[in-house]
Amino acid sequence: RHQRCWVHKARNVTNALPKSAQPGATKAMQEIYNAEDRAHAEKAIEAFTKTYGAKWPKAVAKITDDAEELLAFYDFPAEHWIHLRTTNPIESTFSSVKLRTKVTRGAGSPAAALAMVFKLVESAQERWRAVTAPHLVALVRAGAKFENGILVEREEAHAA
Repeated sequence: RHQRCWVHKARNVTNALPKSAQPGATKAMQEIYNAEDRAHAEKAIEAFTKTYGAKWPKAVAKITDDAEELLAFYDFPAEHWIHLRTTNPIESTFSSVKLRTKVTRGAGSPAAALAMVFKLVESAQERWRAVTAPHLVALVRAGAKFENGILVEREEAHAA
């Protein structure tokens, strides 16, 4: 499933609003992505729509059109939500690589570029944050179902 990045979405929404409305909208979006479960998040989206929909429909559409993808993280373990809501960890990993390749204006040969990227990522991994509850990753990969962050036990078929 695809999870939209809340950091980027929040920036896009606030860019569609005037400066005076941005602080309130930021708080309203925090209410959405920090909600305790999907139902509360959907209510927060409705409140956001009521508050900002009349004056700034384009800003509201950025949330409502992607609501399913923005709330996809609720179908995974609650311990993983912090990792799933944003793509910033991925981007920050490659930001050092991007910065260094711009400074060197290319690495020369493809082999030199690969070696440089490898060394940069290798040094960056020392600062990476470990995945919370790594034991749940195996369950997710095996296709276990989670609802609002809690594992849903499979219902046994009753033979009649």
